[in-house]
Amino acid sequence: MPDHSPLVQSLRTAVAGAPDDVPLRLHLAELLVAGGHHDEAVAEVAVALQHAPGDPQARELMARAMGAPPQAPAAPEQAPQAPPTGFNWQAAEDQVGDVVPPRFVETPQAPHAPEAPQAADGSGDSGDADAWEVEAPDGVRLADVGGMQDVKDRLEAAFLAPLRNPELRKLYGKSLRGGLLLYGPPGCGKTFIARAVAGELGANFLSISINDVLDMWMGNSERNMHEVFETARRQAPCVLFLDELDALGAKRSRTAHSGMRNTVNQLLTELDGIDAGANEGVFVLAATNVPWDVDNALRRPGRLDRTILVLPPDAPAREAILRYHLRERPVAGIDLRKLAKATDGLSGADLAHLCEAAAERALLDSARTGTVRMIGMKDLLDAAATIPPSSDPWFASARNVAMFANEGGMYDDLVTYLKKKRKL
Repeated sequence: MPDHSPLVQSLRTAVAGAPDDVPLRLHLAELLVAGGHHDEAVAEVAVALQHAPGDPQARELMARAMGAPPQAPAAPEQAPQAPPTGFNWQAAEDQVGDVVPPRFVETPQAPHAPEAPQAADGSGDSGDADAWEVEAPDGVRLADVGGMQDVKDRLEAAFLAPLRNPELRKLYGKSLRGGLLLYGPPGCGKTFIARAVAGELGANFLSISINDVLDMWMGNSERNMHEVFETARRQAPCVLFLDELDALGAKRSRTAHSGMRNTVNQLLTELDGIDAGANEGVFVLAATNVPWDVDNALRRPGRLDRTILVLPPDAPAREAILRYHLRERPVAGIDLRKLAKATDGLSGADLAHLCEAAAERALLDSARTGTVRMIGMKDLLDAAATIPPSSDPWFASARNVAMFANEGGMYDDLVTYLKKKRKL
């Protein structure tokens, strides 16, 4: 790397600490252009354009950074021609706008991938009395979750069917007490599934993590936990989603801090309901990556007594996720079925990263050549080859638990999956 001034080196450090700061990155690129480091400037401006595609300063700076050398003098009898000014943004926009179908090779549409859920619009809201944001039903259903049919079937049998059929529930004496624990490797859609369950029930959605509950002052954490449940009760029907349950409900035997133990005790009390029927209309779902670190009392019957393993997405789910993340990008000739087969084992978060990496490859290539090109299968397959499954470390830990701590058959589904994948 060529030597740079102390100012440029300081700006590089600042940009590394704030990668989304577009003005700061453009200032660094300006200094690189002034110092003659055009290739480095192009790379910095290309990243800035990812965050702010329409920024006029970034476009102008890219043109200067990529400026072609002066042309040879024209013959005397010819009118002088103006030298190229670099990247032709209008031509690039025209090229992107002229992309013709098929963007994807196959024609069948994958299950609908919903937009990000919107916050509640005020209906059913109790105003300033609630310190936590409760989201109104937004139409997300289990049908919007691509693939993962086993998870949907388990949810239907263990949770949704009794709730939808009160007459049958009464006939068979099925209790509404108890909640559902989703567990599995990170990045596999546990939170989205919880939102889809709320959509199936037409219920409000309240998501809570340890940051919403834990407080430095003695007694405040317990009060916060109580207020969370009171908010859900006021907003019933409501799905109360306890994210990272291993933090909210860690094993008390391993908790040295008495305040954290008291918080777990308060969670147990709220799950039981102080009064008969106190939690009527409150459906408790929880998620964790490490269920073996959750206090055993939380999994007692009547609390979070049903568990569902959420694994990395299967092939239909991978197709739906890839289609969702590529839907607004300039792509051409994408064979989703082939791509889904090549990404076996990747989580939903891994697939989102794959699409981002492929887009970055095409963007930088377009910036260097001055000609926009579409994102193709090669970009996606090359990116997939560099992304290891982020769930592998989780399975390495879960393997020992499945082999030596499968008390009561809680991890039977995990054992079956590990055997199927020859990881056990």
